Amino acid sequence: MSMEDEAVPVGGDGAALPGNGELLPGGERGPRDDIVAAGPRPLDEAAGGDAAGGDAADGDAADGDAPDGDAGPAEGAAGPGLRASLEAILLVVDEPVPEIVIAQVLERPREEVAAALRDLAASYDAEQRGFDLREVAGGWRYYTRAECAPVVERFVRDGQEVRLTQAALETLAVVAYRQPVNRARVSAVRGVNCDSVLRTLTLRGLVEEAGTESETGAILYRTTGYFLERLGLASLAELPDLAPFLPEHVEDVEDAVDERQGT
Repeated sequence: MSMEDEAVPVGGDGAALPGNGELLPGGERGPRDDIVAAGPRPLDEAAGGDAAGGDAADGDAADGDAPDGDAGPAEGAAGPGLRASLEAILLVVDEPVPEIVIAQVLERPREEVAAALRDLAASYDAEQRGFDLREVAGGWRYYTRAECAPVVERFVRDGQEVRLTQAALETLAVVAYRQPVNRARVSAVRGVNCDSVLRTLTLRGLVEEAGTESETGAILYRTTGYFLERLGLASLAELPDLAPFLPEHVEDVEDAVDERQGT
């Protein structure tokens, strides 16, 4: 039998023709035609096909594991670590931010955030970075390291920052150590009228009103959080003891002021 006798006719739609060369009704293949059209396969090819099928199945199984494999990126997409989050927040704040505020933003326990802030500050100190993390005015903020002050001063150029006058510094000291205090008491301690100086300190954000005295109705003044921040203090308790530097007549002057205000 020649190869032409073995050839299987194929119709225009690709369907194998039966032995008599005619399509079955509906253009469908017959069982015999499928077998003949497919032809015999070598054993190794059949085995390879099965192996390929097995690989495909394994591939499907691997695809089926894709949701588990995505779990890693999903966890990473949940957000950065605690240290990175703290650094990002502290870089954009314009005033010391309290621990409780950071804890609320990060939805972490306050104790965990406080411990992480302390560890972060300690790591900066150990690495001798050009900046450090300090707890001042009831919150945390980055500051340039004291050793780098000469470099920073050269960069920003001395004299650009407006400095407080001696009168303003003295008035600010009286308010800081005697707060809440009214204008009359501040003026009595300094020996001059301090109304304009107090207004200047208020505009600078170093002093603010703290209500009125119940007896006299005089406005009371106190220092602000910005004052603590500028001095690098965590609270007023860290102010140095002023008693050794005060003149002896200060208490007498204050007593006289109290008597005048009471009349």
